[in-house]
Amino acid sequence: MVNCTKKQIRELKTALRWKIPEAQRQRIQMVLLRESGMTQRSIAEAMGVSLSTVNRAHMAFDHGGIQALKPKPIGGRQRENMTLAEEKALLRRFAKAAGAGEMLNIHELKAAYEAAIGHATSNSTIYNLLARHGWRKLMPRPFHPKRDLAAQHAFKKTSFPARSGGRSARLTGAVAGCG
Repeated sequence: MVNCTKKQIRELKTALRWKIPEAQRQRIQMVLLRESGMTQRSIAEAMGVSLSTVNRAHMAFDHGGIQALKPKPIGGRQRENMTLAEEKALLRRFAKAAGAGEMLNIHELKAAYEAAIGHATSNSTIYNLLARHGWRKLMPRPFHPKRDLAAQHAFKKTSFPARSGGRSARLTGAVAGCG
């Protein structure tokens, strides 16, 4: 626990008169209550917050002064692996092949992306990356990797028996009951 100087206490009291966010005002009050001799537990009870919230506010002030009590801005891509500029640079390597009419192999792009960020990621991350940068056309795979050709041919031969009276039978006049 670091004791504040008289100048710091005066700055904190002056800051309470400023138009500041409520979260920052509350953190300043926590520091001032500590300086008045209250324990962290009693400050938490009086302010209606948890003990860890009081502790974080005190540590922030001790390490960074009044500026550290400002609330952190929230917004943007909180869980981004790469910045947009880094993503564009990664895609530029694959854009030449795609611009020449070749298909983009998603597995190669995923391997390069994982190498760049240093850990494994899901396919949806790669598809979201492509969508984010305007890459639209996705080619479906031509066949299932676990397909059984013999079962497919057997299904085609036995599931749809040829119908009598089809187009070829009508053209030759072989339909029964006509004429």
